[in-house]
Amino acid sequence: MRANTRSGVAVAAGVALGLSAHWLRKAAVQGASAATGAWDTALAAEHAAALRVFDLIERTDTQQSAQRKVLLASLKYAIARHAFQEENVIYTMMRDHGLTEAADHLNHDHGYVKQYFFDLGEMPADSPEWLPKVQEFRTMIVEHMREEEDELFPRLRGSLSEAQNRHVTVAMHREGVKLA
Repeated sequence: MRANTRSGVAVAAGVALGLSAHWLRKAAVQGASAATGAWDTALAAEHAAALRVFDLIERTDTQQSAQRKVLLASLKYAIARHAFQEENVIYTMMRDHGLTEAADHLNHDHGYVKQYFFDLGEMPADSPEWLPKVQEFRTMIVEHMREEEDELFPRLRGSLSEAQNRHVTVAMHREGVKLA
C-alpha cells in the first residue's frame, strides 16, 4: 500500500509539474507581447521581433541549412500566433467598425504568408533559390506590417473608446495565450 501511495504522489507531482511548466511557458511566450501595453503597440513589437528573425535568416548561407530550418520554424511559430491574434480579434473588430474591406485584404495577405512558409518548407534550405524566396517573403510582409501600423491600426484605435481599446488588448492577449 505504501508503494502505491508513493507512486500516486509521484504521479500527481509529475502532472502538477508538467502543467505548471506548460502555463509558465505560455506566460513567458505571451508575456513579452503583453508587457508592451496596448494591442497596437504589442502587435508592432511582434512585427519588429519577426523582422529580427528575418535578419538572422538573411545572414545565413547555403552551408547553414540546419540553422535556416530552425530559424524558419521559429519565424513560422511566431507569425502563426501573431496572425491568430489578428484574425480572431483585430480583424473582426475592424469589420465591426466599418473597416471590412481592409480587414479582408489583411486576412488575404495572411494566406500568402502561409504560402511562403509552405514554399520555403518544401524547398531545400541549401538551395540557391531559398534566400531570394525569403527576401521576397520579407518584402511582402514588410508592406503588410507598414499598412497595419501606419494606416489601419491607427484608424481602428481611433474609432474605439478607451474602454474598447482595453477590451481589444485583453482579448488579443487571451488569444495569444491559446497558441503560446
